[in-house]
Amino acid sequence: MKIVIDMMGGDNGLEATIPATKNFINEHKDLDIYLIGSIKELKENFNESEHIHLVESKTIVKMDADPMSAMKDKESSLMVGIKTYLDNNCDAFISAGSTGALLTAATFKIKRMPGIIRPALITPFPTMIKNKRFVVCDLGANTVCNKEELNQFAIMGSIYYKSLFSDQENPRVYQLNIGTESEKGTEVNKETYKLLKENKDINFLGNIEGRDPLFGEVDVLVTDGYSGNIFLKTMEGTAKAMSSMLKKAFKRNLLAMIGYLFSKKGINELKETMDYKNVGGAMLIGINGVVIKAHGSSDPKSFLSALHVAYKLVNVDIINKIKEKI
Repeated sequence: MKIVIDMMGGDNGLEATIPATKNFINEHKDLDIYLIGSIKELKENFNESEHIHLVESKTIVKMDADPMSAMKDKESSLMVGIKTYLDNNCDAFISAGSTGALLTAATFKIKRMPGIIRPALITPFPTMIKNKRFVVCDLGANTVCNKEELNQFAIMGSIYYKSLFSDQENPRVYQLNIGTESEKGTEVNKETYKLLKENKDINFLGNIEGRDPLFGEVDVLVTDGYSGNIFLKTMEGTAKAMSSMLKKAFKRNLLAMIGYLFSKKGINELKETMDYKNVGGAMLIGINGVVIKAHGSSDPKSFLSALHVAYKLVNVDIINKIKEKI
């Protein structure tokens, strides 16, 4: 398996990617791995070998960079990484850098799969049911979508879910909306509802409101990228707020602190379940290769999770499964 890693992207850069990559290499011995970044710092941390390749880049794409301008910087870790991916016929590319720049560069350079209208960002979310996840597509690649694009997101999301979570052979698909009735939402929501209902390749069960997916009924949540990104950030913010509120509650007095000692195990399980760092990366689904966008604020734990996502998606041959279906 050939994997390319942008070591410089993201808010934390090498502070996150170096320890995560070291752990990843130690866990998997079946890799040819290409590390893109400052050659001096890479050589200080990795020994180049038959299976570990250090590739120099000179610049870093800023997180708020204009995507088309970012593509012109051929010496950035992002663009050098994509060139390395293509030149060596690699299986996966991972970056925590600018979402817009990664999306644009991957679409123009690695290109879409045949038949795909638009790529989308997809990632798993936790639920209240232990070890139960659902996936959301799109999470921000496309702020405006039409019914045909949302229909493809449902198909690709179902394949993604079946590939990663074999416990559900016929994933339950819902459309994110402001109500459960078929006539609720925008005109696009209404048109999409009809198209999804007619689609025999998916198990579409209707609309669902944003408050309900965490209860575990959903396997695939279909939405445009604008609504999906708001859903994502709201979930992250809620998890952080709840964690902060719990800390304050248990520090209130001595009795509360004693109560915490008795409930510590359950609280830690809750925090672990809701921690986005355990997911780490979203797949740019619809691109003709496994391209993973790690969280921009990735720490070592989060970035390692993104690397594991890439590894698993290559192993289950996700790209060919989607090509066959589309």
